[in-house]
Amino acid sequence: MKLSPVAKKELASYFNSPIAYIVVVAYLFVTAIVLFFLNGFFVQNEASLRGYFGFVPIIFIFLIPALTMRSWAEERKSGTLEILLTLPFREAEVVAGKFLAAMALLGCMIGLSVILPLSLNRLGSFDAGQIFCQYFGIILVGACGISMGLLISSLSSNQISSYIFCGLALLAFTLAGQLNEVLSLPGWLAASLNAASFSFHFDSFAKGIIDTRDLAYFVILCAVFLFLNAQVLIRRKWS
Repeated sequence: MKLSPVAKKELASYFNSPIAYIVVVAYLFVTAIVLFFLNGFFVQNEASLRGYFGFVPIIFIFLIPALTMRSWAEERKSGTLEILLTLPFREAEVVAGKFLAAMALLGCMIGLSVILPLSLNRLGSFDAGQIFCQYFGIILVGACGISMGLLISSLSSNQISSYIFCGLALLAFTLAGQLNEVLSLPGWLAASLNAASFSFHFDSFAKGIIDTRDLAYFVILCAVFLFLNAQVLIRRKWS
């Protein structure tokens, strides 16, 4: 598959604009505030970052739309989408290229945040396996958010609407399971909301457990969003 030219072009476009730098700095700044102030790391008397990682999906609600809002919406606005679709790439290859570029930026952002647990490791004995699972979990959440954002961007007419609708969709998927805690819902509805919730499926990773059911949820959902994104492009190409 000819992924590399599309991925390289998209990744270069991130760093040729302020978006990549703003998102990375914002992520590191907000996560530091969460760790040292909101999570109360120094007063909880426990070498655990579970509360810190549990807050990351909330941060993604605001940052991931910024990564994906211009992916297709800007191509449509500038008129380059038609040119892109005439190049010798299949629609799935173009979608995968944009997805990989966004994932590379997400990986850079998350990778830089490793400095935080490393700097605190001398203050307590962290469970390396648990930390690995937590990072793996937020990468999966981020991948689902990016694939969802790309799909929404392909359906949006401009960057602003793409950002808003992606943020609302991420809010719904992230906090769906939390409704069970504030509302008295029927069992079948509570189970359905949990089944759709990012936070519910991330919880096992936050505990340091890789549950194959949760892993399958993220992988399948991500694949479905990317597949639908490719179908939107195919439909647009022949319409």
